[in-house]
Amino acid sequence: MSQKRILYITQEIFPYLPETQISHISRHLPQAIQDKGHEIRTFMPKFGNINERRNQLHEVIRLSGMNLIIDDSDHSLIIKVASIQSARMQVYFIDNDDFFQNRETLVDANGVEYDDNEERSIFFIRGVLETIKKLRWVPDIIHCHGWFTALAPIYIKKGYKDDPCLKNAKVIYSVYDENFEKPFKEGFPEKLRFDTIGDKEIEDVKARGTMDFVNLTKLAIDHSDGIIQGSENINKELDKYINDKKIPYLGYIPDFDKNVDKIGEFCDEIDA
Repeated sequence: MSQKRILYITQEIFPYLPETQISHISRHLPQAIQDKGHEIRTFMPKFGNINERRNQLHEVIRLSGMNLIIDDSDHSLIIKVASIQSARMQVYFIDNDDFFQNRETLVDANGVEYDDNEERSIFFIRGVLETIKKLRWVPDIIHCHGWFTALAPIYIKKGYKDDPCLKNAKVIYSVYDENFEKPFKEGFPEKLRFDTIGDKEIEDVKARGTMDFVNLTKLAIDHSDGIIQGSENINKELDKYINDKKIPYLGYIPDFDKNVDKIGEFCDEIDA
């Protein structure tokens, strides 16, 4: 794998959140890629149940302060950062009083999904991309993990398609064995409207029907340059959809941290 800049966008990273397949891969894959000499940036949401003092998060004042407009409402973007010392790896956190402070992750303390998860996801993705612009950091590859990042591909390929930092980036989306129960609300497509995401793009999203987990993942797949199977088993409809599209596809790797070279070779194929 030739030296690259790789941006990781993920919904969870261990040890900031409990260890799951996504949080484990999001913790160890960037470190392994960095150890091979590549430059990385890693972003996740600053969910309210992440202990800032214990994890030594601090706000990056020079990156914070921007307002993002979603559905005609202003939301303040706050950027925080922490380090995983053992990995020599920095993690950037996207924060906001409305969407993340005083809230759990994607579900509340009783396990009930938040009604505004689609707006939280939009804010998170746009927050990451606006921060990358502010850093003036140009990634070669953007690798997304978890359904909360599924809107990143359409924003990168459509909303930021003319941006100098993002227009040439190749997008890889990892599909996991996960789901959510509450489909996005009926007015969701209009909330995507931004810059070069206009009527044509909005109508395409509307035509997909109810934005449930399967349709959201298909939207991500359609705007990605490559797909990685992150779990041993994934939704059968999505598995067929990926194969039917004949998009570059890396199957499940049981022990990925001992097979990082396979992921590196796949990235080279995508970025060729």
